[in-house]
Amino acid sequence: MRPDDLASVVVVEELDVLTDGSAAVVVRRVVRRGKYESHLWLIDLVGRARPRQLTTGRVRDGSPRVAPDGRSVAFVRSDVDDDDAPNHVCRVSITTGAVRSLAGGTPGVGSIGEIAWSPDGTRLAFTAEVDPLRFVVGERPVVGSKAARSSKLPAPTARRVARADWRWDDVGHRDRWSHLFVLDVTAAGRAAGPARQVTRGDWGVEHVTWHPNGRTVAFAANLGDDADLAPFTKIWGVDVDAGPRSKRSQPRLLLDAGGFAGRPAFSPDGRWLAAVGVLEEWPLDDVSPGLLLGPADGSRPPWSLGDDLDRPFGNWTDTDLNGWMVAGRCGPAWIDATTIAGVVTDRGRSLPERWVIDGRTGALESAPVASDRAADGPWAEATTHAIGVSSGSPVVTVLGTLDGRAMEVMNVDVSVEPDARRFRSRSTLGSAWQRRFAQPTMVRVEAPGPGGPIETWIASPAGSGDEPLPTIVDVHGGPLGCWAPAPHNEVTILTGAGYRVVLPNIRGSAGYGRDWIRPQLGDWGGVDADDVHAALDHVIALGLADPDRLGALGLSYGGFMVNWLVGTSDRFRAAVSENGVTNQVGCWANSDSGPEYCRASLLGDPFTPEGVEKLWRQSPLRHVANVRTPLLMLQAEADLRCPPQDNEQFFVVLRHLRREVEYVLYPDESHVYASAGRPDRRTDRMERVLAWFATHLPA
Repeated sequence: MRPDDLASVVVVEELDVLTDGSAAVVVRRVVRRGKYESHLWLIDLVGRARPRQLTTGRVRDGSPRVAPDGRSVAFVRSDVDDDDAPNHVCRVSITTGAVRSLAGGTPGVGSIGEIAWSPDGTRLAFTAEVDPLRFVVGERPVVGSKAARSSKLPAPTARRVARADWRWDDVGHRDRWSHLFVLDVTAAGRAAGPARQVTRGDWGVEHVTWHPNGRTVAFAANLGDDADLAPFTKIWGVDVDAGPRSKRSQPRLLLDAGGFAGRPAFSPDGRWLAAVGVLEEWPLDDVSPGLLLGPADGSRPPWSLGDDLDRPFGNWTDTDLNGWMVAGRCGPAWIDATTIAGVVTDRGRSLPERWVIDGRTGALESAPVASDRAADGPWAEATTHAIGVSSGSPVVTVLGTLDGRAMEVMNVDVSVEPDARRFRSRSTLGSAWQRRFAQPTMVRVEAPGPGGPIETWIASPAGSGDEPLPTIVDVHGGPLGCWAPAPHNEVTILTGAGYRVVLPNIRGSAGYGRDWIRPQLGDWGGVDADDVHAALDHVIALGLADPDRLGALGLSYGGFMVNWLVGTSDRFRAAVSENGVTNQVGCWANSDSGPEYCRASLLGDPFTPEGVEKLWRQSPLRHVANVRTPLLMLQAEADLRCPPQDNEQFFVVLRHLRREVEYVLYPDESHVYASAGRPDRRTDRMERVLAWFATHLPA
């Protein structure tokens, strides 16, 4: 596999399931004429029918939501070739394939985010950006109007910023909030009038879901006056049928977690409300988000379902086979009134699990247990990106990787014991592209480390023997990410070029419990760097790596680690850091999420000399004069998470020291452009990585 082959990569990235469990609807993304297209496909889950494409055209279709009657699918559509055209909600008939626009593209309704069917299928809830503008000074056209969509619109007079949440990576300026709308839909599947805005205020709505009564919509939001300083959402509910003067037309608190809560889901009988979150106030990074439960009316505080699990709910693994363009729907999802399905990340895998409660009291009766089992067998080698359930059936449908294979639709029975569970593949349209290319051989080892065994994957060229090869250690992001059995495409390309790639889940990685994360808090460049060296030492001891031919690669926190390693070690012949961190003192405020990120990871703060010293102690810029390793720095120019201003400091110093360094900027791209950026830029990026290693670390 070569860099220009990235254009042939297919990603199946979203999933919803018909209520009767007979079929699933997925989104399949491809590259055509240099841009991404995505369409809806129907996947048979019970027979042998071939996958059927439901939508076509030069469009990006996503967020599929199957109607309760199973006869149609609502989704969000945008125009591939017209960036100024607003996205809108559409409906496609599963039987006829007819597509009809339902909402959006009208004055007052801006960019649409999420959609959800009411239980009876007569209404759609959705989120959309709305006026008023938060910070813009000067007259501006109404959101959704033709004038507002014009790319020739002049820049605003100014932005008067009074809150710290005015920007976000991959969004840019947060000039408008998204709020809740409701749209009536006729029996014929047409809009029965304009959509009605339900919520208003200087706050945003996300994760919308309907109560079984068909009147209440729950959502995650932060309504606090200091929401920009304490960015923790709670679960709120609103009666969408209440009159504007009714108290029930105002959001009421349904689930108040001490830390945060999101992804609400009502039980089928309407008694309980499940959510993902943390009960502990101001949690640190070593507290894993778990499954919370409370009364649906908010009459009692929520409680945790399984405090002793010590593993994060959701998919926290790092593999770009999931596309990185959409958030996975990992649950919670109610199978019945007492059984909840969801995804848990455990030791580099993200697997579907189930929780069983007492339907009368809400007490936990059964929950998943973290496992230290060896990673062999089909159950252990999966990462789950989305999960769907059908009414009453323990056989859930998932979208995920399996043993290095790209994302496909699979079924698994979560009612049997974990070691007896098996994935049954139901599609091939997401991974067929891999057959063209030699896939890396993935071997799992446990490298002895100063804090305990370090689970590490070694990716080798297909058919290579046990002779030592030039070896690149690739450090994942986060640091609360973790490498999975399914490799990044960059790993496949590097092994195809003759390199061995080492992928260690060092201390700080998610999925190994609180005791594996805690030592790394406030010690970036300490125990984590020790573990990187320990993993490399083990691969060298196995005779698989040449100690004189080592390289380093990493993005985000991985970019930080590369910058740190080359400033504190001379063992690498070449290195590539991407969208990393060099100066924690500056990044505390320059990053869109810097203050909260630094608090939760105990990095320090600028409020005291001691806090500044702590930030500086964990800054690669502190060691920049020691860098002798040839360093390629890649940077997304519109990255607000790890902004260019930070990494430019490292580059400029190295240039003045006349060290071998190169700095490449990618215009308009945000933090994860390596996986989700413009196709030609992704290809260019990978070509430069290969060329850099070929020059300084030839395979």
